Amino acid sequence: MREAILRLDDVHTDIAQYHVLHGVSLDVPEGGVHVLLGRNGAGKTTSLRTIMGLWRARKGAIVLRHRDITALPTPDIARLGVAFVPENMGIFGGLTVEENMRLAAAGGRFDDERLQRIFALFPAMEKFWQSQAHALSGGQKQMLAISRAIVEKRDLILIDEPTKGLAPAIIRAMIDAFREIAKETTILLVEQNFHFARALGETVAVIDDGRIVHRGTMAALAADEALQNQFLSLSMEAH
Repeated sequence: MREAILRLDDVHTDIAQYHVLHGVSLDVPEGGVHVLLGRNGAGKTTSLRTIMGLWRARKGAIVLRHRDITALPTPDIARLGVAFVPENMGIFGGLTVEENMRLAAAGGRFDDERLQRIFALFPAMEKFWQSQAHALSGGQKQMLAISRAIVEKRDLILIDEPTKGLAPAIIRAMIDAFREIAKETTILLVEQNFHFARALGETVAVIDDGRIVHRGTMAALAADEALQNQFLSLSMEAH
């Protein structure tokens, strides 16, 4: 097992009067794609937002490599090489694709080689470079959100349900793109589409009621329908 790039140790998070995370402990190995699965409301998004400092852990520790980032402000976490693609994508509809990308680039300047790699992954970004983001399709908006996350080299990208509402053809293209992105960075992925998660994930953790209830390889979970039913109450073979 590779060394962990990210470690959560007994993390508790409250949102208003609700205790959402009840002691989440999780290691994310460096490199590749690692998946966090669970039912709706289990704590997946809260886990990502707590890692990113958008919500504060009341107890426990979040360690990036060997640095405790639990109390760091979100911009400082981003400067350490962590990007977050939220479920709502976080793009600016009134700005062009180029303007959205410049906001995510250091100093508003692009590395041309990196930009060309993004265009190779997502040709629509070059095609609609001067189009306003609100005019893009749902899949193209998701491509823009991911492009913003990788416009600078990142050590870790947190991605929340990137295939939600997307057509199967777009999802297949996303699988290819994520495989390329994972060659240079670690991805922690929250996803409901098990076909997508299974195609990409090396390791998987299942969260239920704010606690990690299963950890292992994605291959082992995908091969064991009893485990799927035990932890997720559905047969993932149907997805």
